[in-house]
Amino acid sequence: MAETTAQQHDFPIDIEPRDIDFMGHVNNANYLNWVQEAVLSHWRKVAPPNAVAAHLWVALKHEITYRKPAFLDDELIAVSIAEKVQGASAFFETVIKRGEEVVAEVRSRWCCLDAETMRPKYIAREISRLFLPKQD
Repeated sequence: MAETTAQQHDFPIDIEPRDIDFMGHVNNANYLNWVQEAVLSHWRKVAPPNAVAAHLWVALKHEITYRKPAFLDDELIAVSIAEKVQGASAFFETVIKRGEEVVAEVRSRWCCLDAETMRPKYIAREISRLFLPKQD
């Protein structure tokens, strides 16, 4: 579970007609795009501009649990929370909600890359503290 002191980021989701599959609800593949958009938006909101310019993020792993189907006219929000930072990895939990109802839960691991060398880069303590104020 994420620390209660972690910064939460709310990211509104726009469902487009192309997101709907043959069964009339959002295709499962779209959830991963939304998680990526939410986590990267979280990063851009919290990190200083020089850190945003110097770092890139790639997803290493997503574990998703679908709870309810979502539909074209639904108003969804992705709530992302940084759970921990370890070396060049950051772990996020993203909950996609329709009002108070949980539609999907995603745990993901991301790798920080140096934007110039494209190699993994440790996340500086002063940056990780912006996401996890109580972290050592």
